[in-house]
Amino acid sequence: MLQITNKKTLGINGLGRIGKLTLWYHLSKKYFDGIVINVGREVGKKFEDLIQVISSDTTYGRLDNFLYGHSGKKVEIKIVDRDAGLISIDGFSVRFLYTDRNPKDIKWREAGVKVVVDCTGKFLDPTVPANDPKGSIAGHIEAGALKVIASAPFKIKNIALDNPDEYPTLIYGINHNSFDAEKHHIISAASCTTTGLAHMVKPLLEDEETKKVLTASMTTVHAATNTQSVLDSVPSTGTSDLRKNRSVLNNIILSSTGAAKTLEKVIPQATSFGFMADSIRIPTPTVSLISLNITFTSRLNELAMPFINAQYIKDLYKTAAAGPQKNLLYFSDLQNVSTDLMGINAAVIIEGNELHTRTGFLQLHPETLLQAGIKETNAVNLPVTHAKILGWYDNEYGSYVYCLGQLAEFVDSQIN
Repeated sequence: MLQITNKKTLGINGLGRIGKLTLWYHLSKKYFDGIVINVGREVGKKFEDLIQVISSDTTYGRLDNFLYGHSGKKVEIKIVDRDAGLISIDGFSVRFLYTDRNPKDIKWREAGVKVVVDCTGKFLDPTVPANDPKGSIAGHIEAGALKVIASAPFKIKNIALDNPDEYPTLIYGINHNSFDAEKHHIISAASCTTTGLAHMVKPLLEDEETKKVLTASMTTVHAATNTQSVLDSVPSTGTSDLRKNRSVLNNIILSSTGAAKTLEKVIPQATSFGFMADSIRIPTPTVSLISLNITFTSRLNELAMPFINAQYIKDLYKTAAAGPQKNLLYFSDLQNVSTDLMGINAAVIIEGNELHTRTGFLQLHPETLLQAGIKETNAVNLPVTHAKILGWYDNEYGSYVYCLGQLAEFVDSQIN
């Protein structure tokens, strides 16, 4: 099989929601010289059917408009070599592979691919041997890739083998600079929710006042995903959460999320306080909302007013948006609804109008103080400030694929 290029070629495994949008992202950025997509099977009845699949999207519209807005300019897609699965999209080379579904058998080496983004969601345990007959994410390395990025959190069955130093979780703009090309070969890009949450928490934990966190919790009001049922279905054997099989079109569905646990892998400071997380699935196609509840130990200023208040936190986010998290975190004073944020390239958009704080006092009685070795006859009142912060994120393209794409570019830049 001929290589697309002798320079920078990205591999994408899977053509689902994240796989197709990853293609769209790189078509718009053109950091890579070409892309090889492993579909793993034939699509439709003819090659043109596959071209139609990548040319339009129910959520984000046509590829023409995605790349060129409403200028009227059309994307030109040419079939260069039908047998080789090679097409040209406005001069950008894209090749499709159909024959192999096990990562170890995919022809990455022959295609000149160095970095692979696995968007299947099926191979999430990096400790599974590369030659496992059911497939393993490590198989991409055996097939010739130098680095592979999973577009989902790792799910390592044997906890004793979980080694973050060998299999890191990286989020662009949070900890991507900790990537070590010498030892990091299999990487997780976390999830869409952890990506948004990490960018919400980062400015708070880097400030001297708000880094003193007592406890925190978050709820993501999350758009529907392909893991849910369109209509009610019968749960598989052993299913514990029966709600996942209820119709996504007709219900608000309580669910779970591993966002808080994964957050600790990218921001270790989060392990110092208790963090709870849950999810509520709603029948919308994309754009989700994180409701972050976080409580700080606080202090009073010279006027006996809380030092941490809503304006203080707003200013933190505005500073981050203009500085260290520019183009990754936005602060909005508008009264937004979810569709307003569809396709916005940002890990998270802080909803400034709905950011609120309230300060109370934690009363420590003498007997409690004595347990800490402090002798005091009177109760001590410590000010604590609770904040409620809302953050929007386009869980498909605008937030997740946007950060995933930049991570892939960064990883490639470190090995070339």
